[in-house]
Amino acid sequence: MKSVLSERKTLHPQNVERRELPAAAGQAVRELAREISTTLDATLGEADAARTLTHPALIEQIDARVAELPREVRQAVRPPATAHGATIVSRLPLTDTEFGPTPPSWREAARWSGEPATRANSFQFDLVMLLLARSAGEPFGWLGQQGGRLVNNIVPAAGHEHEQSGASSATLLSPHTEDAFHPERAHLLMLGCLRNPGLVGTTVSSVRRVELSAEQRGLLSTPVLPILPDVSYGDGHEKCSATPLPTLWSAAGPDEQTLRYDPAYTPLDDAAPEFRAAYARLTAELERVCVTAALAPGEVLLVDNDVAVHGRVPFTARYDGTDRWLKRVNIRLPERQRRAAEADENGYGQRIVAPFRSAGTLPIERGTHEWDVVPNDRGTLEHS
Repeated sequence: MKSVLSERKTLHPQNVERRELPAAAGQAVRELAREISTTLDATLGEADAARTLTHPALIEQIDARVAELPREVRQAVRPPATAHGATIVSRLPLTDTEFGPTPPSWREAARWSGEPATRANSFQFDLVMLLLARSAGEPFGWLGQQGGRLVNNIVPAAGHEHEQSGASSATLLSPHTEDAFHPERAHLLMLGCLRNPGLVGTTVSSVRRVELSAEQRGLLSTPVLPILPDVSYGDGHEKCSATPLPTLWSAAGPDEQTLRYDPAYTPLDDAAPEFRAAYARLTAELERVCVTAALAPGEVLLVDNDVAVHGRVPFTARYDGTDRWLKRVNIRLPERQRRAAEADENGYGQRIVAPFRSAGTLPIERGTHEWDVVPNDRGTLEHS
């Protein structure tokens, strides 16, 4: 689907909240990832742990050793603390040359990470992302997205330049809630930068900074339209039974406003004119308050997925091994509750991969694990 936001406006380069890891803390994360990688190589004897990053030995190592990291690491990756709903964490030590060329697709990135001849630093940075994510909460993946990997690779892919997905480049990636269609979507999204030579901007817009009338908020708080899964989960979802969802909701007024927003995958033409007008106003407001984060290598962007939507400005991909390369992790925050009504959604049958799921535990405490996929048993449709 096409981007629904205009490209005529200059995105506002305002600063979001910034946190800086002390040099020793950043080095400690890299060193622990190297140690875990070495341990896994010795115990497994092959690169099985890199396939989906859910091998029990890998999960055990992350859980057993994440508490060894300095306290500053956990403080740095706590949820964003300002109304922008986003935070940049800097000073993870890395160099552009240590990861090799940018892969031509996520599949190649996953394959290279799993092959002993090419895996070393890319696989180790996957472990870095898991250590950071586990310091914040419970990392998880999607069975129907990037082969169920817990750490996704975001790279431009030839032939996908104009679609609304992380593999695109030439089009504006519309601001959206990550996996807005699903009741088990992430609370916190983590994007780690390996390479970004053109300083391509990630856009962030917070619902807590928009201005809407009471009538508009009322319309948008009413379940009117469904949100469909994006193209990375396959197609044909419009033929499934879809549950109308509220775009906005709040337990305590505008200061606590949250949203589920993905206009590129919302059938807006099916709504009444007054709802479309309110939705258009929200879109314009999210554009007005948009800030950009042009991540540099070694920087991590945290996005509160209940408060802020994110996207990406257009850029020209070169496909020569030097393109932008990000790593992405979805994180569940066990202490955060959502609307009870979401429990009745089927999520279009999409299922999460949640090896760190342990009810009621703190992010860095050890608990009971579920090594297998956690199903949503109200759905039957699966996509690869």
